[in-house]
Amino acid sequence: MKFDPSVKIHDYLVFGEFGDVNPSITDSSTFTFLSTDKMKEMFEHEIEGCFLYSRHWNPINKYLSGALARFEDTESAQVAASGMGAINCVVMQICSTGDEIISSHTIYGGTYALFKNFLPRFGINVKFIDMTDLGALKKAVTKKTKMIYCETISNPLLEIADIHAISKIAKENNVKLVIDNTFAPMIVSPKRLGADVVIHSMTKYINGTSDCVAGCICSDNDFIASINDVNSGASMLLGAVLDSFRAASILKNLHSLHLRMQKHSKNAAYFAEQFKKLGLPTYYPGFTEHKQHKLLKSIMNEGFGFGGMVAVDIKDEDKANKFMMMMQDERVGYLAVSLGYFKTLFSSPSHSTSSEIPEEQQAKIGLGKGLVRFSVGLDNNIEESFGRVEKCLKKLSII
Repeated sequence: MKFDPSVKIHDYLVFGEFGDVNPSITDSSTFTFLSTDKMKEMFEHEIEGCFLYSRHWNPINKYLSGALARFEDTESAQVAASGMGAINCVVMQICSTGDEIISSHTIYGGTYALFKNFLPRFGINVKFIDMTDLGALKKAVTKKTKMIYCETISNPLLEIADIHAISKIAKENNVKLVIDNTFAPMIVSPKRLGADVVIHSMTKYINGTSDCVAGCICSDNDFIASINDVNSGASMLLGAVLDSFRAASILKNLHSLHLRMQKHSKNAAYFAEQFKKLGLPTYYPGFTEHKQHKLLKSIMNEGFGFGGMVAVDIKDEDKANKFMMMMQDERVGYLAVSLGYFKTLFSSPSHSTSSEIPEEQQAKIGLGKGLVRFSVGLDNNIEESFGRVEKCLKKLSII
């Protein structure tokens, strides 16, 4: 969000004239009232500055939500106990039995499993399409469609969603556009491009230290109020509550996100360029030959690079597995799922984070068993780090 000189510092810092530089953690599940009338009023609607029960709101979660709303340039936000908790709350708030969702076919495996295997049990149908094909998207929309869902930068093939164009189709059909921006915080601002709801797994880049699981939902005031309604709100009733201590630690880490994203992006660009020089098939949106490179350039915020994710296709599953184990032994990083950690993490998506996607579907979207996904870390000497990677590649005769 742009700086507004009319907003004074005391409008943001509401924890005392001589308060802490970090908001204090309210270690309480419930809150007291001075009158029964005020308690009754709180059950009927939210009262600014008042708290009822931590499944609804508590002070530190409110601080973090406010920071996230400003960060994504939305009116409001809500934090959740995980990224999947955030996705579930949004889906259950928007969709009912008989409704349809149109989803990109290249998404995180857990989201795919939710859409493919779980939602049909409640009569919610999901159509998976190539979201880069806007013609296919237009054809897929019906009167039953209530949501279009995709990732800004897809997991794990790093395709880019044309959020502005997709938003036009959504608005023409009175459909909500929900964007998972986990791979692209700071890099892209989906709300400014027309998204109705922006989701993050804060477990990843936003927190950045791989010590907690958390999610968030950023949207307008009405939608956030609806998910917190005591009678019909998905967040309130499903109970995906973020712990106060974790909210406080994420709020602290959020302040360094811009610096971390710059370094992640710089290091990933180096890895990608070196892989390409070695002749390995490399997925990286910073390459001019990437199919959506120009699109990403046109929608990205300046100064944060193309993200910290790189994928390399070794083509051979056995060699890919040995490669990752050898890199761990050589202290390149860790053989682990997730991303956004300060150390480099690597995994094979086909049998880890995308394993929920059936093999025939993996083949259809081009997800090979030899694909290795890198979340490139914050290494100070990235040249030395890649030297260890190259050593592993040579030992296995991959190059």
